[in-house]
Amino acid sequence: MAKKQSAQKEPQKPSLVPPIIASILSAIIPGLGQMLARAFKRGLTILLSFVTIAGLLAWRIYLEGRRYTDIKTIILKAFQFSPILRFVFILLIVLYLWIILDAYLTARKSNKGSRAYGSGLVFFILAVFFLLGWQIGDINMGEFFSQAGEALPTMGRLLWPWEKAVTRPEEILIISTTVQSPCTDVEYPTGEIKEDEPYLVTSPTCGNPTESDGTAGTEFTLIGGNFNPGQEVEIWWSDPIGNEFRQRQSGEYVKVMPDANGDFEIKVIMPYRLIPPVAGEGPKIWEVQGRQVQSVGKAQLSEELTLSVEKMIETIIIGMMATLFGVILAIPISFLAARNLMSQNFLTKSIYYFVRTVLNIVRSIEPLIWAIIATIIVGLGPFAGILALTLHSIAALAKMYSEAIEGIDQGPIEAVQATGANWFQTIVYAVIPQIVPPFISFTIYRWDINIRMSTVIGFVGGGGIGFLLQQWIRLLDYKSAGIAVWFITITVMILDNVSAEIREKYN
Repeated sequence: MAKKQSAQKEPQKPSLVPPIIASILSAIIPGLGQMLARAFKRGLTILLSFVTIAGLLAWRIYLEGRRYTDIKTIILKAFQFSPILRFVFILLIVLYLWIILDAYLTARKSNKGSRAYGSGLVFFILAVFFLLGWQIGDINMGEFFSQAGEALPTMGRLLWPWEKAVTRPEEILIISTTVQSPCTDVEYPTGEIKEDEPYLVTSPTCGNPTESDGTAGTEFTLIGGNFNPGQEVEIWWSDPIGNEFRQRQSGEYVKVMPDANGDFEIKVIMPYRLIPPVAGEGPKIWEVQGRQVQSVGKAQLSEELTLSVEKMIETIIIGMMATLFGVILAIPISFLAARNLMSQNFLTKSIYYFVRTVLNIVRSIEPLIWAIIATIIVGLGPFAGILALTLHSIAALAKMYSEAIEGIDQGPIEAVQATGANWFQTIVYAVIPQIVPPFISFTIYRWDINIRMSTVIGFVGGGGIGFLLQQWIRLLDYKSAGIAVWFITITVMILDNVSAEIREKYN
């Protein structure tokens, strides 16, 4: 049996400067002593880390105390407003002293031929970065736990929104009467009290609305009769130009429960309403309404549910079309981005570097940014989403395809080339048979990503269910948003299982 030969490490070269000089140099420029002690990577990491921490600390101090002009006052106020910055400042001083000591130890160990540098300094730097990140991120765990309970009702509506998935058509009974504002010398007539029909009358029949400064308006007594017993009556108003709105008092909507005979009596204050000049001069007529549900029809799918299904299908199509176009365009590009196929001469190498550069630029820009650009060009809608995901898919797939091509076995390529085959024949007979399985796996993986991303680009107008989701969230309609979230989750889970089955089949 052949004996395994252990690789011998090259001896550590001695430091270019004595340990004391290394520590002095690191005191002047943090990390310089380590570099001259032949620990260049360590010294460069220390230098960049120290400069970054010092820069971030100075930035945060300026932001906290920018209302002042004196530098000393700015620092003191920043430490007062954000005590964690004071702690970071102390740690920065400790880090500076540690770097000086580390330079001395590094140079001394280097002179002894040892490479055993301590890792404690690295962990200390990470800890300082963590504290800065805590302050920059404005993390407040106390606030999180104290207010978590307030979010539970909202989370409940998101997690179980199915009450909104089914609706029942309602027939609303609307009974109204009118009041005049302001009062005049001529008494405004009251409503008619009926014996066998629902009615609504007010007392008095004229008054003044609530003022913009909060001065309460006239208090009216609403008297209703012959309504359905046991069902709430909502009180609405219609201003002089016909705008209807539901009245609030003490932060709650005004509503009343009729008695066993269908009668009720409630006191309401005439609400505030800004009346535009188009309403004209002189007294204005307001309408007071009592609204009650008369009957409820059969259950049917709600508009929110049908919209979610429609937009979820649109989302799947966006992801599918983007993946299809991305694959078609990425396959030829991937051959131009494969180093092993494009290293024959200066021209092919130039093409390789150019294609790689373009792919890296396109891939580095997030699909959300591409979606914004696409909406500027083609407007809002699914086409913008398809364009955005297609561009990103081309760059991502071409990179993965090219790496798969670079990892193929060179034997078949050399064998085919030995027969005198040209570049195109080499691709067809030696490369393609080896890359079909990884290409299929990468394509399915990208399709999965595109489905997930197509739910997000809708937030910027790229079509799909994301567009509905951001509208419902902005309107605080969390039950409707919950329906959309459920459909996204279910769809992604199904597609994930489907893609796993396909990958397993071709691997």
